[in-house]
Amino acid sequence: MAYRMEHDLLGEHIVEGDAFYGVHTVRSVENFGITGRRVHPSWIHAMGDVKHACAKTSHELGAWADDPKKAEAILCACREVADGDFDEQVPIDPLQGGAGTSLNMNINEVIANRALELLGLEKGSYDRVSVLDDINYQQSTNDVCPTAAKIALIRQIDAFLPALKTLELMLRRKAAELDSVVKVGRTQFQDAVLTTLGFEFKAYAEALLRDFERFVRVRKDLHCVNLGGTAIGTCVSASHEFVAQVVPHLAEITHFELKQADDLIDGTQNLDVFSTVSGALKTLSLSLIKMCTDLRFMSSGPQAGIGEISLPARQAGSSIMPGKVNPVIPEAMTQACFLVIGHDTTVSYAVSQGQLELNAFLPLIADCLLNDLDMMRKACTMMTHHCIEGIVANVDKCRAGVASSTALITAMVERIGYDRACAIGIEAADEGKSVKQKLLELGLLDEATIDALTGAEAVRSTMKR
Repeated sequence: MAYRMEHDLLGEHIVEGDAFYGVHTVRSVENFGITGRRVHPSWIHAMGDVKHACAKTSHELGAWADDPKKAEAILCACREVADGDFDEQVPIDPLQGGAGTSLNMNINEVIANRALELLGLEKGSYDRVSVLDDINYQQSTNDVCPTAAKIALIRQIDAFLPALKTLELMLRRKAAELDSVVKVGRTQFQDAVLTTLGFEFKAYAEALLRDFERFVRVRKDLHCVNLGGTAIGTCVSASHEFVAQVVPHLAEITHFELKQADDLIDGTQNLDVFSTVSGALKTLSLSLIKMCTDLRFMSSGPQAGIGEISLPARQAGSSIMPGKVNPVIPEAMTQACFLVIGHDTTVSYAVSQGQLELNAFLPLIADCLLNDLDMMRKACTMMTHHCIEGIVANVDKCRAGVASSTALITAMVERIGYDRACAIGIEAADEGKSVKQKLLELGLLDEATIDALTGAEAVRSTMKR
């Protein structure tokens, strides 16, 4: 049939005949068309897992005992949703009112109609499999949606962390490769003391390692869920046995070490753990922006700028300036980081606006975080293989910078004293000579000694560990 008629508390509405969703989903599509996107697939799959755990628990406690075929059809439909078989049957916009009720009802309808199909019945035959009395049995949007969002985030973090670790390891590899290249270290954009490119790249890796460890910690926090709390954490309409058993069943299904919140009221109304995830993403973004800005600065020019390193040429940089190549990969990464930082502000506001017993803005929070983790996974992979892996040092440019900079004279202070070193630096600048040239003219040090004091081994030896 082309269409079927369904009804809810607002009255009747037509639904496409072959759709697995129903009237609640149709109304949501009509109401919320803000982004033109759909709910993130990982949240849909996690909803299938949660529904599976709830149905399995209810069935073991006696639900559908007189109708085993119905029970098996429901359980099978839940598993299929979790496996991603019905993603296209979730057409709702990610930004929706109702704290996720549209998502919950969409999933309920899909599972009910798929179960009906497995039983050989027409879609919409809800007297046989009820969207609410069967699929939503002993549940509420209030506990199902936040629990599924946490499971989805755990999975997204698990997918993201290998990309972050690969980027960190590539930076360490590059640090080892460039360990012997001495260059001018700068503070406030001014020449300071000598360092090596190896030290710089190792510092980037250390920052990303801390970011990695932050995600590992916040991942553990996401294991605490409020499933079983039903409406606002009161456990209304759920049996004591169901409340006690449903989270262990979900842990078994997902293979995550989930635990039920000690205080289900708190676990339902307070979404601070999501702001912690957002904070980890923001802090990572700050680390990456710093690194990308450094790379653009060190590769600037290249002839008329700093030019200490060369980034891989990825595309022509101008439609009018011949031969120009831009640092497009660090630029793209930086833009992704800007977006994450903006989303962190969004998530912060959304978490703070969970008035009284429930936060209505969970859909926005989940949409920001799930998409940000997806984006940063791709961005880190891009940065690793399209930029860091192919960076090369412009050794001659680094050497020339060392020879001409007052940073070189700092390495001589122990030999000639601070005041003498300062005077030589000023004289060299006034006469348009390099510091090295001035030292040789004055006969204070021979070339071999200067090279030894400013070589990679000497720079590394200044490190006390």
